[in-house]
Amino acid sequence: MMTIIRHLLTSIAFGILLTVSVISITFIVFPLTDWKILLQTKVYNVSYLVVITTLTIIFSSIIGIITSVYWKQRIEHVERQLTELNNDQALSKGDTFKELKKIEDQLVRLQEKFRLQVEHSQRLATERAKEREKSLQEVVEQERNRFARDLHDSVSQHLFAASMMMSALNESSIEDLTVKHQIQMVEKTIHQSQLEMRALLLHLRPAALKGKVLHEGMKDLLTELMNRIPLKVDWKIESFPVEKGVEDQLFRIVQEAISNTLRHAKASSIHVMLIKRDHKIILRVVDDGEGFDVEKVKTSSYGLQNMEERARDLGGTLKIISLPNKGTRLEVKVPSLENEGGEEG
Repeated sequence: MMTIIRHLLTSIAFGILLTVSVISITFIVFPLTDWKILLQTKVYNVSYLVVITTLTIIFSSIIGIITSVYWKQRIEHVERQLTELNNDQALSKGDTFKELKKIEDQLVRLQEKFRLQVEHSQRLATERAKEREKSLQEVVEQERNRFARDLHDSVSQHLFAASMMMSALNESSIEDLTVKHQIQMVEKTIHQSQLEMRALLLHLRPAALKGKVLHEGMKDLLTELMNRIPLKVDWKIESFPVEKGVEDQLFRIVQEAISNTLRHAKASSIHVMLIKRDHKIILRVVDDGEGFDVEKVKTSSYGLQNMEERARDLGGTLKIISLPNKGTRLEVKVPSLENEGGEEG
């Protein structure tokens, strides 16, 4: 609307200026002997000056409206294509304007450049993943497994025994309310320590996909989570071809997200989704935990920053929505450069 008004006012001002200029030049070339003639001359009982001014305004308004609508359509067309480019969508192939042909060609080349950059970024991620796999010594994996086994066999067992003893004390007939409250607090602390220990063990053991494709590794990870922790776990995971580097990064994002949920969210359920739609891989992790202030935690949380960097390395985005007592939703969208295919797992 502002474009139309601006063109309209500009056309009227230009029309009036042009009319005044033409009339002035005419009177200079053919001077009037008496200027009162202009005021006295009428056209259909209307003053000649009023007629000239009105016709000028009407004509200028028509020209201004036509011009503004003409350019407004073209500006909106460019804005729509820029929005599509910004949202990683295919540029619309509707009516094209000859005046904008060069701009559209530039946008197409820019989109292709972005696609090549994403492809290059994912290729680098794949190469880095392969290099990490080659350089990863077997002894490191064995040490991680030994460390996780020792934690499970010693610390986890002690925490479980302490939890059982505190539960027994809590159920006994203790009359002192202060002592009973303290016992409950200790029991709650032990329970939280057990959850954090399980999250740590889960984070230590599945260090990589170990030759599995992404959907298989994620299902194994979630199955182990469901078997080890009293948590409702469900998922929707589809099978489709993914570059090795993309698989590795997405799997580690899932690990980090689940670890954060177990350690901080106090959730009773977790849902994981992995699908491919419109040439985009979508990974979503949702829990019903306590939630948190995203802006405050994001700057100080290494885990959140790490996940965001992994998504950015793949040319994708990470979005987190969390509300107090409403849970947390983490969503990663990554451009897919593979051919469409696969079926739901």
